[in-house]
Amino acid sequence: MSSHRPARKWARPPQSRTVAFYHRRVAELFAARVAASGKSWAAAVWDGALALTAADYQALEDELLASGLRFQMSAGISLVEAPEKYEQVAAVDDLDDVEPDADGRRLAGHGDNVFHVTADVVGTARFIKSVDVVMDMLTHGVPPDTVAIIDDSGGTLTAPILEGFTAVVCKGGSVRSHLGILTREYQIPCLMNAEVRGLAEGDRVQVEYSVAARPPYEEAGGAGRARVWKLAAEDGA
Repeated sequence: MSSHRPARKWARPPQSRTVAFYHRRVAELFAARVAASGKSWAAAVWDGALALTAADYQALEDELLASGLRFQMSAGISLVEAPEKYEQVAAVDDLDDVEPDADGRRLAGHGDNVFHVTADVVGTARFIKSVDVVMDMLTHGVPPDTVAIIDDSGGTLTAPILEGFTAVVCKGGSVRSHLGILTREYQIPCLMNAEVRGLAEGDRVQVEYSVAARPPYEEAGGAGRARVWKLAAEDGA
């Protein structure tokens, strides 16, 4: 059998220990399977009989969890459905440590701007975390001036009600993600890869969609990083 091994597939090191685990173990399992088959690498990659199965991946997940590693969640519902599999995220309930600016706004986060609009958006933060929330909005309508705070960048969960949003702030993905593409097509202002804290359902927010859009393949830290502010509560609110 040829000893040739393909060049490293990934240009950068894995971004977490969980990713590193899967890269290493999948490569080891397949290499062992190829060695046992006696086939060359070129022949083996086209042989479906050597492919890893669902049972193989389940065994890898079991091995990963037994080692003490956990997955990083992409949506809050993950902690509800399978808390034993995901890293717990420390909650930040307020912005008491953030000084308000002259307008009474407190900086609540940043995100990558999908596309430029002429003015920032002011609206009401509403968290879209589950199918139940989507079904309620689908049945009764999306409340006016909704700035949707979304965990998952896939876009599938919110697709049925996306047109009703005034704007979107998504905690995952990138400007190239499915949700970023959909919001750009619908012309709904959107931040992706957002880090937000101290926001609760019903808070009034202002989002800086007026900054230049982040170029799709630009490294983190460049242009297109927009701010999210929590606005001061109105008198009597």
